[in-house]
Amino acid sequence: MIKCYKWPVGICSWSLADSLDNLARIREKLNVEHIQLNTCPALDGQCSDYPAAVKRQGWTITSTMVAFPQEDYSTLKSIKATGGVVPDEYWQDNRKRVFDAIDLTAELGVKYLLFHFGFLDLKNADQAGKLCDRAKILADRAAEKNVQLLMETGQENAAELRQFLERLNHSAIGVNFDPANMILYDKDNPIKAVQTLSPWIKHIHIKDAIRTKVKGTWGLEVPWGDGQVGGDNFLAALKNTGFNGPLAIEREVGDNRFEDIKLAAERLSRYSG
Repeated sequence: MIKCYKWPVGICSWSLADSLDNLARIREKLNVEHIQLNTCPALDGQCSDYPAAVKRQGWTITSTMVAFPQEDYSTLKSIKATGGVVPDEYWQDNRKRVFDAIDLTAELGVKYLLFHFGFLDLKNADQAGKLCDRAKILADRAAEKNVQLLMETGQENAAELRQFLERLNHSAIGVNFDPANMILYDKDNPIKAVQTLSPWIKHIHIKDAIRTKVKGTWGLEVPWGDGQVGGDNFLAALKNTGFNGPLAIEREVGDNRFEDIKLAAERLSRYSG
């Protein structure tokens, strides 16, 4: 089993297009045992047996994930308009989708479910209040199933997300910390943000990026260690918070994701803490 310091290292299933063949191959080649599992193939009817098939391969599921059909990541403007559970026209469908993902997560015996809640605008009282109300509805359902929902970082800075979490004050809400997202969305310094959000961090994405030079456009995702996250410094900051959860390698772009994941795993394994 690959470890980084004392943390187990895994992968995100969607980094390999949720392919069972690719997952089996990377598990064999890298001796990696942990996975953050996409629930969408099962929820969308593409492969109802997908979670069970993943478990039969011997994976330990550290968290599940769900995404929403209306989300458009082509530009920062489009994902701001379509992301998460914010858009009113999709709320009822997305509420059911999260409830179904919570049920599946509970059935698998997994503690955490990750998704992008959507853009948080604390300057807009109505929007912030609506998102808080919806988060509470979803978190209440998760708590009934002994599941904790994880908010993905990136769409807002760490101080804003902390303010929202303190306002929500719900035991079934935590954070999946993605350092690259803070750079991709041009929102924050991920190393400083670790300390700000440390009481809520339950799960980590290992992903790297380079910040955009053109305001309002995406940054560039790159292999772990090739970007501006500052890998070892980020891990040291994480260690200093007392974090004891899993690290999941995520690679969402590129023509050779298998090799990029392998490179990330090798670089993580060299970190001794």
